[in-house]
Amino acid sequence: MTADVRKETLGFQTEAKQLLHLMIHSLYSNKEIFLRELISNASDAIDKLRFAALADPSLLEGGAELQVQVDVAKSKKLHTITISDNGIGMNRDEVIENLGTIAKSGTAAFLENLTGDQKKDSQLIGQFGVGFYSAFIVADRVEVHTRKAGEAADQGVLWESHGEAEFSIEAKPKETRGTSITLFLKKDCQDFADDWRVRSVIKKYSDHISVPVMMAKPPAPKDDDAEKPEKDAPLEYEAINAATALWTRGRTEVSDEEYKEFYKHVSHDFQDPLTWSHNKVEGKLEYTSLLYLPAKAPFDLWNREMTRGLKLYVQRTFIMDEAEQFLPMYLRFVKGVVDSNDLSLNVSREILQQDPAVESMRSALTKRVLDMLAKLAKSKGDDYAIFWKEFGQVLKEGPAEDFANKEKIAKLLRFSTTHTDVATQDQSLEDYVSRMQEKQDKIYYVVAENFNTAKHSPHLEVFRKKGIEVLLLSDRVDDWLMNHLQEFDGKRFQDVARGALDLAAESEEEKAEQEKLSKESEALVERLGKVLEAQVAEVRATSRLTDSAACLVVGDHDMGAQMRRIMEAAGQPVPESKPILEINPAHPLVRMLDEEADEDRFADLGSILFDQANLVEGGQLDDPAAYVARMNRLLLQMSKA
Repeated sequence: MTADVRKETLGFQTEAKQLLHLMIHSLYSNKEIFLRELISNASDAIDKLRFAALADPSLLEGGAELQVQVDVAKSKKLHTITISDNGIGMNRDEVIENLGTIAKSGTAAFLENLTGDQKKDSQLIGQFGVGFYSAFIVADRVEVHTRKAGEAADQGVLWESHGEAEFSIEAKPKETRGTSITLFLKKDCQDFADDWRVRSVIKKYSDHISVPVMMAKPPAPKDDDAEKPEKDAPLEYEAINAATALWTRGRTEVSDEEYKEFYKHVSHDFQDPLTWSHNKVEGKLEYTSLLYLPAKAPFDLWNREMTRGLKLYVQRTFIMDEAEQFLPMYLRFVKGVVDSNDLSLNVSREILQQDPAVESMRSALTKRVLDMLAKLAKSKGDDYAIFWKEFGQVLKEGPAEDFANKEKIAKLLRFSTTHTDVATQDQSLEDYVSRMQEKQDKIYYVVAENFNTAKHSPHLEVFRKKGIEVLLLSDRVDDWLMNHLQEFDGKRFQDVARGALDLAAESEEEKAEQEKLSKESEALVERLGKVLEAQVAEVRATSRLTDSAACLVVGDHDMGAQMRRIMEAAGQPVPESKPILEINPAHPLVRMLDEEADEDRFADLGSILFDQANLVEGGQLDDPAAYVARMNRLLLQMSKA
C-alpha cells in the first residue's frame, strides 16, 4: 500500500483550540504533570498492543520487549524532550481524530463549566482527561511521529503543531511501530531537558507504570586513566521506574503516595482520591481489585452514558478500559482496576455480560464499595461529607437498581431534616430513627422543588407543633428514591403530602376535635367542592394545618408533584390526576369564605385559595392571568369598602 505523501495543514476543532488555550494558561503552575500524562498515554498504547497481539502475534513485529523511552537533548538553540513507545501506534486518520479533535461527548458542557479560576479549571481539565494537550504547557512546538503496528514502514505519519489554531500532517517513514512525541521546550521550561529533573519527575509520578520507563545512563565520572568511550558508541539505557503493576504488590509494600499517583494514572484526575481499597481474592474465584473513590464529580456525571467502569486485566494482561459490567450504574463514579485469573484472554464485552464469574465478581465488588463508603462515613465524617456533596444524588439511584443491597445503601444516605432546618444533607436515617418519638411508627418526609419550599411547606405545620422530625427532600431523584426505598429498620416511610394524615401519636381529644371540625365544615366543603370540581378530586377539612389556610394533598396512589414535573419536562406522558384540597377551618380566611354570601365573590376567593395552595407547593398556575384578575377584583372591592 502506498503512503499518502500529502502534507496538509488543518485547523483544530473549535473545542480543541479552547482546551489548548486553557491547558497552557490554567495548568502553568503545575507544569511537570505533562510528563505524567504523556507517559501514561504511552503505557496505554503498549497495553492496547498487548491485547491486540493476543489475536495477531505478528503485530509485535519481532519486538516483544515493550517499553517507554524518554530522551533529553540540549543545544544552544534547542532544548527537547522526547517520549517514545513501541505500542499500538496510529495511522493517518487516527492521528487526525485523536490529536486534532476532542471527540469526547459532553465537550460543550465541559467548557460551560469553566469558571476562569485557574485552580478550579485545572481540576476540570484533569477530569476531562485531555492528557496529550498538556504537552503545550512546556512546549512551543510538538512533533508526533507514529506508525500503527502491522503496517509497513512507509506508512509512518508526522504530526506537528505550535499549539495555536492549526496543525500539519504528512507521511514520513518510520522503521519501528509506536509513537514518538518530541517537545521543543519553551525558554522558561528548559529544565525539562535536564536528565536529573526528568528522572525525579518520572520517579514521582510514574513509578507504578507496569512497563519500564527507560532513560540513557548518565556518563560515568571522569577518570584520567579510564579508557575513553567511542564518540558514536550507542547509549546504554536503564529503567527509571519499578515497572511492576502496582495492584500486584502487597498492600504493605505500597505507600499512600504510590496509591494516589496510580489513581491519577487510571482516572486522569489531578486531585487525590478520598480513599481506596486494595484486595486480593483467592478461592473459587481469583482476582485482585484496586478501587478508588474520587473527591470530585466529573462534569458529565449525570450522563448515564458517561465514561465509566474499571480497567480490566486478565492475568496481568490489559483487556479493556471502562469495563462497566463489574459495578452497577449507581456506582459509576468508582475508578480502579480489576485483574482476574479466571476470565479468558479473548474476553469481549458481550461475553462479560453472560459470564457467571463476572456476575459473582460484580456482587462482591459492589459490596466492597459500599463497605468502603460505610467505613469512610464512620471514621472520616468530613471526607464522607465531601463524597456526599459530589455523589450523593447518584447513590440515591441505588435502592431502585440494587434490591439486594437496599439496606446497605439506605444507611449511607444523607438528608436535610427539620431537626437541623439547614440545606446541608448530613442526617442519616439511623440518626432519624434514634430521635423518633415513643409512639411514632413511621419516618415522615416531604418532597418539594427546592429546599426552601420543602422547609416552609404547610404540611409541616402540625409536625413542627408536635416536635416530630420530617425529612426535607428536594433533589430531583428523591421522589423516585422514596418510591423504591419504602422502609428502613422496620419503619415505613410516609409522605406527609400524600393521603389522609395519620399520626399514631394523636390523642383521643385530638381525634375528637378533628371529627368536630369535619362535621362543622361539611357545608363549606360541599360548597367549595362545587366551585373547584374541575381542579380538585375532593375538598376536606384537616387538622394538619396550624398557620396556613389550605394545602394540596396527593392521592394515595397518584404520582407525586415532583415526579410529574420531571416527566413532563422530559416530554413523557403522565397519568391525569387531581389533587385534594385540604382547608383549615380555624383560619380567618376560611372563616371569611364560609360567611361569604355573594356566590361570585365566593368563587373568586375559593379559586384564589386553591391557586395559593398550588404556589406554596412550588407548582405553576394553569392560568396566571385569571389569578391576577381575581386578585385585582378583590383589591378594588376592598378599596371601596
